Amino acid sequence: MNITQEFETIAAISTPLGTGGVGVIRISGGKSFEIIANISDKKNFPAGKICHGWILDGETKIDEVIILPFKSPNSYTGEDVIEIQCHGGINVVQNILDVVLKNGARMAERGEFTKRAFLNKKLDLSQAEAVDDLIHAKTSNFAIQSAKNLSGVLGVKIGEIKSEIFEVTSRIVAGIDFPEDVVEPEYEYLIDKFKKSLNDIDKILSCAKSSDIMRQGIKVAIVGRPNVGKSSLFNSLLNLDRAIVTDIAGTTRDIIKENIDLGVSVTLIDTAGIRESSTIDKVEKIGIEYSKQSAKEADLNIFLYDATCGLLDEDKEIYEIIKDMPHIVVANKCDLIELKDFKEILPDTVRISTYTKDGLDELKSKMKKFVCSISPEDTEFVTNKRQQNCLIRCKESLQNALNAAEREELQDMIYIDLKSALLSLDEITGEVITDEILNNIFDHFCIGK
Repeated sequence: MNITQEFETIAAISTPLGTGGVGVIRISGGKSFEIIANISDKKNFPAGKICHGWILDGETKIDEVIILPFKSPNSYTGEDVIEIQCHGGINVVQNILDVVLKNGARMAERGEFTKRAFLNKKLDLSQAEAVDDLIHAKTSNFAIQSAKNLSGVLGVKIGEIKSEIFEVTSRIVAGIDFPEDVVEPEYEYLIDKFKKSLNDIDKILSCAKSSDIMRQGIKVAIVGRPNVGKSSLFNSLLNLDRAIVTDIAGTTRDIIKENIDLGVSVTLIDTAGIRESSTIDKVEKIGIEYSKQSAKEADLNIFLYDATCGLLDEDKEIYEIIKDMPHIVVANKCDLIELKDFKEILPDTVRISTYTKDGLDELKSKMKKFVCSISPEDTEFVTNKRQQNCLIRCKESLQNALNAAEREELQDMIYIDLKSALLSLDEITGEVITDEILNNIFDHFCIGK
């Protein structure tokens, strides 16, 4: 995007295309109020006041709408903004957008509204990235955590760390530039300050694994031999008939995936039954290899066996594949045997029936316990890979400064490391950023946001 484009008036549909109660078209830029006056039967739009009227294409009425006018700088983008709320539906919102574009706006690029909000200092870069996280959150928990960053939690903490480092940097510079008037800070003071800043950075980075899991989710594979009820369990956990269930061995020949919300996004994988037999065909054999691979790549395996048969040799062979990985042992078809007849062959076995649904709550509870063990529900700081890399670079620079202070090296050399640390933190909030990084961030947004 060139600088001329950045000052043009842009427009886009901000709601998903499809049948719905309301559709929203957003306009941002210096011509926003001029455009709405040209295409509406109303001519006066007081900022902050809801307006009601019709959108017109010449003499043709397009739709009866609500118009929300915002004057710069009191808007999402910091520019003049008009939001048109019309009836939902592909054709009506597209027709209004076409009229807007005909009257002087251009089509917005991906994430351009939020990019303008960042450039106009309505949001820092960590808040802008939180907008994208919030939109694409697969779970309610990640949406709540993303809202924290949108409110400025990460930005505020980064600001505090920057202030600490900047204070030390200023004292060092003053001592170097004005040695007759200002005494260089004591090395003990520098060491204490650097250790505090390093601890603050470590506190944020300690949440990195949880952040990655919340963003990417985890994989849970259901493994076992044929006909133990893997597809039935898969359907029961999803609470829908997603996988085909029959009493024919080898019905599932490929892996099937669906997402469920257990605090983080869980990709549940139904695998083909693992067995060794001369009667299996080529397709089922490929499915079995996929199953073994899925088990090895899963963050958690649910090992399922038939309680009416006990643990067969085939079951034991499959268990050998996953026993050293995180797993939950589940005995299925417990409705077909008496409770007194059940023998727990493997420790902590969950007894279930996919037919009566008994034991499913206990299984879900164990799955959620595993999820919480690797990703606590309340994570103080949510970061992405870009932000984590910036923090790691900052930490390396601070560690170099700390080592130099402990050796009582020249403070103008320590200053170089501190300046590098500050630049890394500035990248997180966007005070220092390249066009390439900026475009890469906003290219991941949807059009209209």
